[in-house]
Amino acid sequence: MTTILQTRNLTKIYQGKEAVNNVNMNIRQGEIYGFLGPNGAGKTTVMRMITNLVKPTSGEIEFFGEIMTPRSYEMLKRMGCIIEYPVFYDRLTAKENLTLHGEYMGYYDRQAIDDALKLVKLTGIDNKPVKQFSLGMKQRLGIARAVMTKPELLILDEPINGLDPVGIKELREIFRMLSHEYGMTLLISSHILGEIEQIADTIGVIRDGLLVEEVAMDSIRGQNTEYIELVTSESNRALYVLEHKLKLTNFKLVDPRTIRIYDEGLSQRDLNKTLVMEDIELESLSKKNHTLEEHFLNLIGGEGVA
Repeated sequence: MTTILQTRNLTKIYQGKEAVNNVNMNIRQGEIYGFLGPNGAGKTTVMRMITNLVKPTSGEIEFFGEIMTPRSYEMLKRMGCIIEYPVFYDRLTAKENLTLHGEYMGYYDRQAIDDALKLVKLTGIDNKPVKQFSLGMKQRLGIARAVMTKPELLILDEPINGLDPVGIKELREIFRMLSHEYGMTLLISSHILGEIEQIADTIGVIRDGLLVEEVAMDSIRGQNTEYIELVTSESNRALYVLEHKLKLTNFKLVDPRTIRIYDEGLSQRDLNKTLVMEDIELESLSKKNHTLEEHFLNLIGGEGVA
């Protein structure tokens, strides 16, 4: 798959502080790239630099084989974006807002406006001013505006913020459609892991301005590990039994009351029987999987990912 956008050592310094530090991203054509990190991690700053709204302190951005400069106007026509919250002329209708946007962009395809509104399910509201729209409708209109010029790369900064579950589901379906049916490449930032993991092909994880991991989702899913977790107030005695009675070697005390056992072939029944015979009181004993959430929380130190 062709890489359409790369950043090389992308850095931005504000008032002596590094907001983004040597970020190297690789986004491939047709994929959904989930840009994950806590609020304030640097996601929006990276997106602003990619869209030429902010000039990098150092580093470079390559888009379709060309290095971006402050004068890369033609290159920017190949992008659509929503950075932070989409803003409209509230007294105008959705179609009037998109028509005006087309005039700004030198894009006069009226059918494209109707197609974009149909894509995001905003038809039949021709006379309704945007000021009467819900937050979810405004988000969808923002996406319609971003895709009406048929960009090759769509950049969306926290597009599901503030939406209810129905609105989130609708946007999720739109993102998949744009990627799978229209061949569009999407860069979507979020601090909500549960949503990003459902749609992303690749994830970049940023923390304190540093890209700490860039990995295919299939690779991460393949690393999921099954283990047995036991919770007891007698963890020291339980650890002794695991090592000396059951001869286990692959286990870990994750907190004063919780032990995770990774040895293969050990059944919950045998483990429970041995611990009961040793008179160790158990609060719980269950089989679990090392989840994606745990993986990413470990990467970002447990900050702000839901």
